[in-house]
Amino acid sequence: MNELTYDRLRRRQWLAGEARADGVDRRTLLRMLAAAGVVAAPALLPPARAVAATAAAAGGTAAAAAGPVPGIVKPLPAEWFVPRGTNAEMRWDAVPGTGLHTPNERFFVRNHTATPLIDQASWRLRVHGAGLRGDGAEFSLADLHRLPSHRLSALVECAGNGRSFYASQQGQTVPGTPWTLGGIGSAEWRGVRLGDLLRRAGLTHGAVDVMPSGLDAEYRGADGVSLGRVRRPLPIGKAVDDVLVAYAMNGAPLPADHGAPARLVVPGWVGIASIKWLGEIEVSDQPLYSPWNTDYYRLFGPDHPEGGSAPLITQVVKSAFELGRGAVLAPDRVHRLEGRSWSGTAPVREVEVSTDGGQVWRRARLHDVPRRHGWTRWSLDWRPAAPGPYELLARATDRAGHRQPDTAVFNREGYLFGAVVRHPVTVG
Repeated sequence: MNELTYDRLRRRQWLAGEARADGVDRRTLLRMLAAAGVVAAPALLPPARAVAATAAAAGGTAAAAAGPVPGIVKPLPAEWFVPRGTNAEMRWDAVPGTGLHTPNERFFVRNHTATPLIDQASWRLRVHGAGLRGDGAEFSLADLHRLPSHRLSALVECAGNGRSFYASQQGQTVPGTPWTLGGIGSAEWRGVRLGDLLRRAGLTHGAVDVMPSGLDAEYRGADGVSLGRVRRPLPIGKAVDDVLVAYAMNGAPLPADHGAPARLVVPGWVGIASIKWLGEIEVSDQPLYSPWNTDYYRLFGPDHPEGGSAPLITQVVKSAFELGRGAVLAPDRVHRLEGRSWSGTAPVREVEVSTDGGQVWRRARLHDVPRRHGWTRWSLDWRPAAPGPYELLARATDRAGHRQPDTAVFNREGYLFGAVVRHPVTVG
């Protein structure tokens, strides 16, 4: 079942009193339902079932940490990062030589609030809910280490990566963190498969949704109202497929900024699904909603349904040069242009590069065997004809046939910018 079909089923079940909207107001859900054609008129709606609030997150103490960027613990050298509010964007001119996996100290940071410092000895992951037999289970970090471990090489990418180009390339103003293309990182994650953990906790055939919640501070919206801790449901089919509860990153224990003691890694999906600082996982026999798959992380705008698209899942195809924007290159020599391309849907099939603003395209050489959930490194040799300004472009096509377009379809929050990015350089 695809996500759009599944989402419509969730909405119908909510109308019948069989789903729970945790922290989502009724008006939001009615708007979504009307846009999907699920309801004919508000007068026909039955009352929603009243449900108690979600239980508090499991053990562990947390405290906000000060740093060069408020709420981020690790050092953020200017040659590696660009501060973005409570976040830190990776600089692409610092990527050359780093290999397929982004070193932990260079990995971008996306925080809704602040990095919590959690006592790993007292931390517990609580797995509970009506989709389990009995009372569920609790796992300490030591418990996770005793379970069969698995490795997963995967990208984590913010849904808003590339957001700034809606304004700079398309003249469309959007709110939110003005990422260029550095809201992404690749790592080898190690941990326990979520499906294995759920089965140990007593997973039943009646399970429908899985709601992981973080231990970071409650998030407040633009109106100042608390929306609770960051949480976003996964359909059970995805949860038991390839999702990892990770406790290690690139061969080292998870750093604080990247989810210690344990985090979720949901390969191929937008970064919000990979909840950091896990504290609890609810397994429900009812479809679940949260603010992070209703008001946030849907596409709203004139080219989308009035109530928004289905919740965002996979990332779009993107490409980036391992070169600073506005870089100055020496004349009268051959330059090796290097970069990386990726897609949330399928491995990259080919990459084309233009050095004249898109008039002529040449196929780049791929340096990796393209694979799902990872980026592919590429290069192309270029000898500029003369000094002066140039506009470099790179576009990728994945094996599912998705190719980067010239423009991205606008959406109100600036998610999923996948158009070809114009990269200015100067020769001389």
